[in-house]
Amino acid sequence: MGFFDKFKISRLKEGLAKTRENIKTKITKLVKGRTEIDDEFLEELEQILISADVGVQTTLDIVDKITERAKNERYASEEDLNNMLIDEIQKMLSDARDAHVVDFDAPLPSTPYVILIVGVNGVGKTTSIGKMAYNYKTAGKKVLIAAADTFRAAATEQLEIWAERAGVPIVGQRQGADPASVVFDSVSSAVSRDMDVVLVDTAGRLHNKIHLMEELSKIMRVAQKKVPDAPHEVLLVLDASTGQNAINQAKEFMKSVKVTGLILTKLDGTAKGGVVIGISRELNIPVKYIGVGEKIEDLQIFDRQKFIEALLK
Repeated sequence: MGFFDKFKISRLKEGLAKTRENIKTKITKLVKGRTEIDDEFLEELEQILISADVGVQTTLDIVDKITERAKNERYASEEDLNNMLIDEIQKMLSDARDAHVVDFDAPLPSTPYVILIVGVNGVGKTTSIGKMAYNYKTAGKKVLIAAADTFRAAATEQLEIWAERAGVPIVGQRQGADPASVVFDSVSSAVSRDMDVVLVDTAGRLHNKIHLMEELSKIMRVAQKKVPDAPHEVLLVLDASTGQNAINQAKEFMKSVKVTGLILTKLDGTAKGGVVIGISRELNIPVKYIGVGEKIEDLQIFDRQKFIEALLK
C-alpha cells in the first residue's frame, strides 16, 4: 500500500469519525464476550443500525441475513462475530464498479466525457464539482466546467472559485440565461479544445418537477447535438447529514432523470453516515463518490469494503 492509499484511508476514517463512534463503539460492546447470536443480540444490533440511519428496511434485511447465518455457523471469538457483521453489511452496498467510469485516472470510453451533476440546493453540489475537477486534472485529464445553474444568484461565481482552485476552465453566462445555451457553448468548447471531461452543474430546484424535467431533457438534447451519446453519466448529489430525507430527494430526481450514480457529501458532519448503506440498498443505485471533508482533495471514490472497514475495524 502506497503513501497516498494510506492517506486516503486515514482521511476516510477521520471523515467518518462521528459515524464510526456511533456504530463501532456500540457494536464492539455488543459483541464483547459473545460467541453466539440470540434474540437479545439481534434486538440490540437492530437499534444500533437504526440509530445510525441505516434505514428500517435495510436494517431488517441485515438482521434477517445474520439470523439465517446463525442457524448454520458457529463463532469461536468476538472477531469472528464482528467479521460476519462486516461481511453482511458490505453485501448491502451496491457495487459502484459498473459500466461507467469510477476511477479518475481510468481510460474514458469516449471524449469529451459529459457528466451531468444534479441535486437540490445546499447539498454540496458546487463543491463536489470542484473536487471532481481537481481529481480528474490531478489524474492527467483535461477538464471543463459548465455553469448551467443560471437560476440561483451567485451560483456561477461560487463555481468560478472552485474552478480556479482546481485549475480548470469554466464556461458560464449571466444569471437567468438559458441553461441549455450554457451547455451547448460548453460542450462545443470542449470538442474544439479536445477536452477529456465536461462537468455540468444544473439548477437544484424541485418545487416544479415538470419544469425541472423539461430543463434537464433540453440540456441533454442540446449536448447531444455535439456529442451524440451525452450525457455519459448523471450523478445525483445528496447530503448525508439529512439522513432518510436524502432518499426522498433521490426518488424525486429519479422521476425526472435516469441517475447512474450518487455522490454522498458531508459525511464528516454527521453521526448517521449509515444512511450510505440504506440509500445504496433501497435505491439500487451505486454510491460512487463520498465527501469526507471540506478540502479540495476530500472527495473520495467510494469503496464499499474500505468504507465498512473504516466504520467497524
